[in-house]
Amino acid sequence: MNMPSMTRVSVAVALLAIGTSAFAYEGELKRGRLYFRQICTSCHQEMIGKAIAPNERLKADWVAYIKADKHDKTGKSHPSVKYFTTKAYRETIKGKNKAAEKLLNANDADLYTDVQAWLQYSAKDSDNPSGCN
Repeated sequence: MNMPSMTRVSVAVALLAIGTSAFAYEGELKRGRLYFRQICTSCHQEMIGKAIAPNERLKADWVAYIKADKHDKTGKSHPSVKYFTTKAYRETIKGKNKAAEKLLNANDADLYTDVQAWLQYSAKDSDNPSGCN
């Protein structure tokens, strides 16, 4: 059976898009992992003496936490989760955190999405539960 040339081109473009998006997603996971482990974990360790590992919560718990956007209920630090993936925050810690310096000019929304992807990928009920080590 001979496929018309437009159909072959459409199939090739679709396969290329699938391959490209899979590669891009892997990159987001890597950056989310880097950000969470090098920035979130180090700050939690310093501030409260305990890292918060992705595998300490279920996927639904992480979704609810992100949706609520309540990082610090005590008022000792910024109350928004989203704030901690902004350039403004990275600026404040770049002198003592190499990952923050390296990611200084990264897009805030992309980093926020990357961290969320990492949390989902590594949650307690995921196929890849991950701690902070």
